[in-house]
Amino acid sequence: MTDVSVAFGGVTALSEVSLVVEPGQVHGLIGPNGAGKTTLFNVACGIVRADSGSITWRDRQLRRLRPDQLARLGIARTLQGVGLFAGLTVLENVMIGAHRHARAGFASALFALPRSDKDERELRTRATAALADLGAEHYADRYPGSLPYPVQKRVALARALVSSPDLLLLDEPASGLAEDEMRELGELIRTLSGRMSVLLVEHHMDLVMSVCDRVTVLDSGRLIASGTTEEVQADPAVTAAYLGEDVDVAHDAAELHSGDHSERAHRA
Repeated sequence: MTDVSVAFGGVTALSEVSLVVEPGQVHGLIGPNGAGKTTLFNVACGIVRADSGSITWRDRQLRRLRPDQLARLGIARTLQGVGLFAGLTVLENVMIGAHRHARAGFASALFALPRSDKDERELRTRATAALADLGAEHYADRYPGSLPYPVQKRVALARALVSSPDLLLLDEPASGLAEDEMRELGELIRTLSGRMSVLLVEHHMDLVMSVCDRVTVLDSGRLIASGTTEEVQADPAVTAAYLGEDVDVAHDAAELHSGDHSERAHRA
């Protein structure tokens, strides 16, 4: 994304923000509340149309990106919540994420119409494997509403991963997770970089700093820092954005690095 600007009702949400996710890279997007993280993520997903600037994918400029085009482009995303379909089983929810691999069309495959028996079997195999990768295969026949929230998050991630994307967009995947579950998530994200690029929007600093190769920091809709985790942690502008202007930069940069769970440090 290059020089992306977005305004809502005269209020600037993003002002000339640029961000590049390199192949095989885990790129973190962070910032305090109201920084513009969600807006930028929604621009990348085609949910919000930028007022100016451009989005380029595989050397091609995407002029009117829509969410329904993402799978065909090799892009998958998760939502801040889980976004699962209550009336479908876990397996069927994950199969939806694999629909770009169906030759006869997803609806035909899902309902096992005669002309799509082979597609239906292939999608079920893909979905089962994706659940197994996340340790959730035993829930395949359950409905999402009967599962604990952390398990629902795994199912939502499996649905994104089953399409074998080249770029995975993760919107606060650690929300609602316990510390050990967050640690498992971090390990998973690191392994994904060998198969795809990842753009991670997250407010848990310990997760971001442990898994990201590069971090972009927004504040009030503007880009204030971009670099490696070490460079971002040492940047006084980042510390000031999170903890206020009148701070001991050296002390609070170390606090930010350690993933302190104080209320101030999690205003992101």
